[in-house]
This record gives sequence, C-alpha cells and structure tokens, in this order.
Amino acid sequence: MAGGKIRKEKPKAPSNNYQGGISFHKSKGQHILKNPLLVDSIVQKAGIKSTDVILEIGPGTGNLTKKLLEAGKEVIAVELDSRMVLELQRRFQGTPLSNRLKVIQGDVLKTELPRFDICVANIPYQISSPLTFKLLFHPTSFRCAVIMYQREFAMRLVAQPGDNLYCRLSVNTQLYARVSHLLKVGKNNFRPPPKVDSSVVRIEPRKPQPQVNKKEWDGFLRVCFIRKNKTLGAIFRQKSVVLMLEKNFKTLQAVLASLNGVTGEAAVMDVGDQSMGMEDDDNEMEDDDEDMEMDEGQGGGGEFKEKVMNVLKEGGFEEKRSSKLSQQEFLYLLSLFNKSGIHFS
Repeated sequence: MAGGKIRKEKPKAPSNNYQGGISFHKSKGQHILKNPLLVDSIVQKAGIKSTDVILEIGPGTGNLTKKLLEAGKEVIAVELDSRMVLELQRRFQGTPLSNRLKVIQGDVLKTELPRFDICVANIPYQISSPLTFKLLFHPTSFRCAVIMYQREFAMRLVAQPGDNLYCRLSVNTQLYARVSHLLKVGKNNFRPPPKVDSSVVRIEPRKPQPQVNKKEWDGFLRVCFIRKNKTLGAIFRQKSVVLMLEKNFKTLQAVLASLNGVTGEAAVMDVGDQSMGMEDDDNEMEDDDEDMEMDEGQGGGGEFKEKVMNVLKEGGFEEKRSSKLSQQEFLYLLSLFNKSGIHFS
C-alpha cells in the first residue's frame, strides 16, 4: 500500500515438539527423552544382562529402545500411537538390531503382556498407578522394573511411615515390591518438556509374593487412609465405616451358614474374593488418599461398633495414625480384624 510500511514477519522458531517429522502430543503424555547421557544412565542402572528379554512401554521414536537392544537379548516394545510404531520400525529396518525388536501396537493396560525379565520404560504419567499394579500382578515373575514417573508420584511410591507423602499407594506398593529411588530427572531432558520434574524408580517384586487377599487388603487400607492423620479410633467410629463393616460381617456370616461341612477359615478363603461393595479394578490402586469423605456422624450398630473398637484397643491401635504405621503394623491390625470375623471386602 502506497505510503504504508511493510511489516516483516519474523521467521518462526522451529518447534521442539517434533522429531523426525513427528509431532508429539502432550495430552497423550508423549514426552521423548532427548538427553543421551540420561538414556545411558537409565540403561546402566537397570542392570541389564545380555540374556534378558526387555519390556519397553511407550518407546516413542526409539532413543531408549536402541540402547536397550544393544544391552539385552530382545526388546518387546508396546506402543499405542501408530505413527510411533511406524517410526520405530523405520528406524531399525535393515539394521542388525531389527530382528531382536518386537513391536506390539496397543494400549498397554488392555494388552496381555508376554514373559519378560526386566521392564524399562518412560511412561505416560496418567497411567502410572494402574500400570504399576498391572506389572506387580503379572502372572509370570520378572526381575525388576525401572520406570520414569512424575516426581511426586515416585516419591509417594518410596515414602516411609512419617513422611509427608506416605499414603495408601506407598503401603500397597511396598507390600508387593522393594522400591528405590534411582535419580531425579529435570523437565528439560524431554521433548517437549513436561510441566513437572520426573524421577526414575526401581521396583523389584517380592519373592515369594505375600499371601494376602488383594481385595481385603486394599479395602482395609482404603478405610485406614480416609484421613491418614486422624486417629484410627476416630476413623473406625464413623457411622459409614461401622455400617459398611457390619454389612460385610452379616453377609459373610450368611455365606458361612450356607456352606455346610466347611470349616470357618476355609469358608472365608472360599468367599474372600467375593466383592462386598468393591469392584475389581486396577484403578482401585490409584493414589487418591482421603478420597472418602469423613462422616462426622457417630454411631452405627452399638454392639458391632463396640466389637470394632475392641479390636483396636486389643492391638493398641486406637490412638495411632495411618500416616505413621509400618506395613507390618497394618498387616497385624488386619489379622486382628479378620480373627474377630470383621472383613473389608
């Protein structure tokens, strides 16, 4: 335009959300490791043997996959994004590593996982809890899992009694595995960078696995952690808790009465997997402490409430708080409840 100024457009800076022509979606948890020194450190800390079959979850464009292939016998990579699957295949096609890479396209939470020796993964953080327990309950044993988590979630996994982040997730995970923090990872080690820092955690399943009823244990912890800093006496006096336990008690007694010729303990084992107000879902293991509202109403069945309180008094737990109880103390308290015929599932 005559007399006007021509506006020069500044060239756009290249986006950090691309690699090899592929755009990454933060909403899907796609944050690719770009620091080669960090990748090397993760592989080294995993302690991979040359005979290991390695499960990798969310391989992305294959930066970590390449190092895993060089270290182990075989890599089984589970990837949901079809674009990443194609990029992974393209990257290793025609190389000596290609025949040792198996790619499974699908949702890892819905996929039947094959046998593996070790799991190494940089996972989408939104599946952290269900994936952790899917691995821990995997039907075939594995040596360990080395996983990148959002930092706060990682610190909950390794928290000890008395720590601020000690919660139901801590107790649940540490019952089934030894958990250790390996290293902190800053957000700038990823492309695109996430909003929070991360941590790498090592998870080693306990052998043999603890002999507990999973539903019973999780139902018990859900009650204990309604408010982890309240005394257990205050929690178990709540009307909603007393009524729930009384309902379970009456249901179990009715089932036992119908099982003629079966001893009480054996009958409990038989019906232990029957859900009484709990669904069998991996998401029950999610860390949502204090997700149940405290019912300030006192009461419930008077006699049954007294029965519950007597269990707490017998073990000296009435004035104790879940935030400071060890795993062995939780197991002992659960055994006292069960001995009195009180169950949580």
